[in-house]
Amino acid sequence: MTNNNTMKKSTGWAGAVLALALLQGCATGPGANPADPLEPFNRTMFNFNEGLDKAVLKPVATAYRDVTPQPVRTGVTSFFGNISDVWSIVNNVLQGKGEAAADSLARVTTNTLWGLGGIFDVASEMKIPKHTEDFGQTLGVWGVGSGPYLVLPLLGPSSVRDTAGLVVDSQLDLVTQASNVRARNSLTTLRVVNVRANLLGAGNVLDQAALDKYSFTREIYQQRRNSLIGNASAEKEERFDLPEGAQTAPAAPAAK
Repeated sequence: MTNNNTMKKSTGWAGAVLALALLQGCATGPGANPADPLEPFNRTMFNFNEGLDKAVLKPVATAYRDVTPQPVRTGVTSFFGNISDVWSIVNNVLQGKGEAAADSLARVTTNTLWGLGGIFDVASEMKIPKHTEDFGQTLGVWGVGSGPYLVLPLLGPSSVRDTAGLVVDSQLDLVTQASNVRARNSLTTLRVVNVRANLLGAGNVLDQAALDKYSFTREIYQQRRNSLIGNASAEKEERFDLPEGAQTAPAAPAAK
């Protein structure tokens, strides 16, 4: 019952954000940026997230970094990375990337058994490659277009496609599906704070370098997602290459 309620809330939340953004986009005038038709909504959400980050998340992450020894923070990062590798197995399979799926399975098995549940990243020491995949990438490999750029409250840069993928990701994430509410909330908070602490240096560079932080963040996000999906599509095509001389229809271009 709890998982069903969580799914309904997540789906309803994502649907409400998408509806609000698209309604505002429809109301945008003819001078709107075709590369970012939801820009008025996105900038509002971006400024909201920036204010929340400066007031709450960044100070908490800074304190966490200052009081927590580096080896402990490394262990926390490895632990959550091991959890994400579980979902990467599924997405690699769905994308037709058998070798990457095998690598992810080997990482989870190795780190869970020999790395104390993932606290120690033994797999990386053994040179087992890491292939982080999410359902938004899977949709892109399947040919689903990204849709308009979208800034989500609290979560930041996304797209219509990646927001739909995020709903699926959240329903199959081992942390968000933990049955113990206190443990689930504690782990979720720790993961968010740890991720933000790992980004403190990059955030400071961005603050100093970007004239328009919103536009810079948008470009970086879109380029990275297109690169990830393009690489995944290329890997899939390489694994299913026909013998030399065989004829086939041209491959469909990767989703943008």
